[in-house]
Amino acid sequence: MTESALTAERILDAAEDVLRRFGPSKANVVDVARALGVSHGSVYRHFASKAALRDAVTERWLSRVSEPLAAIASAPDPAPERLRRWLETLIATKRKKVIGDPELFATYQALFGDSRKVIMRHVTELARQAGQIIADGAARDEFTVSNPALAGKAVLDATGCFHNPAHAAEWTDPDIDKAFEAVFQLILRGLGAASSGSA
Repeated sequence: MTESALTAERILDAAEDVLRRFGPSKANVVDVARALGVSHGSVYRHFASKAALRDAVTERWLSRVSEPLAAIASAPDPAPERLRRWLETLIATKRKKVIGDPELFATYQALFGDSRKVIMRHVTELARQAGQIIADGAARDEFTVSNPALAGKAVLDATGCFHNPAHAAEWTDPDIDKAFEAVFQLILRGLGAASSGSA
């Protein structure tokens, strides 16, 4: 690849491949540059340091989770239905990433420890989206909530065992979907909505 054709996205693609092959402890900027056929200085022109490159890889991975959820949060359908769809999509996406490609996820998990600010931005964005849905529901009298932003964070916290990878070992429990339904019905009642099924 010519250095003039080098873009941040191509670097991130190569970095993901290098991380998958070598793991986060062994992968470095020189490996990424070699995979692209450019000098490591060319990579540093796009990312100031190895840490910046790793943060960018982590951020892109997490954005693949949050971006589809943003579309659900902005949809026009009733807020209780939208909140369920948003949570179910979050859960399904995280399970697919963790269970479907455990080697790649293990690599990202190692990166997460060094990318706390990136992780916090991701969590903040998810809480904002949940709060957006709740605020819409309150505006339509579907929810009775005085602080939608706080409620959004509470919903994320209350459902963490279903989507936070720290709980991945629990996701094979055959009763986990029933447990989610029970928690979701509690959330709806807490938000002041009519129940959408039995727990």
